[in-house]
Amino acid sequence: MRSKDRISYFYDGDVGSVYFGPNHPMKPHRLCMTHHLVLSYELHKKMEIYRPHKAYPVELAQFHSADYVEFLHRITPDTQHLFSNELARYNLGEDCPVFENLFEFCQIYAGGTIDAARRLNNHLSDIAINWAGGLHHAKKCEASGFCYINDLVLGILELLKHHARVLYIDIDVHHGDGVEEAFYFTDRVMTVSFHKYGDKFFPGTGDVKEIGEREGKFYAINVPLKDGIDDTSFTRLFKTIIAKVVEVYQPGVIVLQCGADSLAGDRLGCFNLSIDGANLLWHAECVRIVKKFNLPLLVTGGGGYTKENVARCWTVETGVLLDSELPNEIPENEYIKYFGPEYLLKIPNGHIENLNSKSYLGTIKMQVLENLRYIQHAPGVQMQEVPPDFYIPDFDEDAQNPDERVDQHTRDKQIQRNDEYYEGDNDNDHNTDVV
Repeated sequence: MRSKDRISYFYDGDVGSVYFGPNHPMKPHRLCMTHHLVLSYELHKKMEIYRPHKAYPVELAQFHSADYVEFLHRITPDTQHLFSNELARYNLGEDCPVFENLFEFCQIYAGGTIDAARRLNNHLSDIAINWAGGLHHAKKCEASGFCYINDLVLGILELLKHHARVLYIDIDVHHGDGVEEAFYFTDRVMTVSFHKYGDKFFPGTGDVKEIGEREGKFYAINVPLKDGIDDTSFTRLFKTIIAKVVEVYQPGVIVLQCGADSLAGDRLGCFNLSIDGANLLWHAECVRIVKKFNLPLLVTGGGGYTKENVARCWTVETGVLLDSELPNEIPENEYIKYFGPEYLLKIPNGHIENLNSKSYLGTIKMQVLENLRYIQHAPGVQMQEVPPDFYIPDFDEDAQNPDERVDQHTRDKQIQRNDEYYEGDNDNDHNTDVV
């Protein structure tokens, strides 16, 4: 049992300033709201705060195809009309639009997950949080479901340098298809996804019968759910399945994707999970269950399209990871108006009819546990020399063109920002080279 968890938290204010477009459900502004709510509860004083590095194209290409990364790097809203064939090839369009600073957005959220993985690998943290990450739909050669770069796959690849087995858990309302697909043929990563399935619900994958192939057979676990699942049913099912998974698979590290679109009232979701701000967010009960295994833990965000509830959710879950119970009354903060008229952390559960009968959930649980029986023992791997962290080229100040515009992130390396309200001994914001 660890005496006290060392928790690192990654955030860059620029990640919340991008705009997918008018009518698009993805609002990165939710990340700013989450961060300021975390600050208002003074949770930052209990963590080490880091601004992530912007992942280099060579890092992104550890999973994604080089041509796809290069295209994301150069495409802009002003030039996209010249590349209609490429836009179609890489699935960029209505769901995954091209917007201003798209590539930098990807670099920041991916950099946060990679940095989080490195801190765990180097035993500098027990738990690492990147709420900007968790974009689980992106594929090797294309964008999908509002996701462009799959930071989760990149983080897991980093963890595999030091760990024989990585467990990935996904509680987003949508199936974690991009992560599952990336590791479908290996036993070194077990993917477990709890999600809505059926009725042509995006992405259309995630049947209980999808279990992996070749060396990865039985190492992909899918828990397909119907509309309206409630707190009690979800957490009971989650606890039973995850406890057995950890017992059988014996992972060295866990990655937990906490998509908040499984909460009641989400703009795109259809579950009834509630927030009980006076005690726990039931969604966060899953976080508490996973934390209790006392394994290195990388936690990310994911979906979530009702901004104020996303901020509530991830703030409560930050509190759970810190063993801090939060008052229900939301403290004054820059975004307080979004939480009215009650200004409470707690939201009630939803009123969608629960179509998940006891017999249906029992059948799903039995199928999953039956598949786990085929895993005789935790798979081993002959560990060779651990490859180094990606080479990061030095910044040559003399080589800079004085007439070229310097982006905010580069300027931040030269001056200390004072607009993010970090303070105290745990303020590592000015020392982002420690990753």
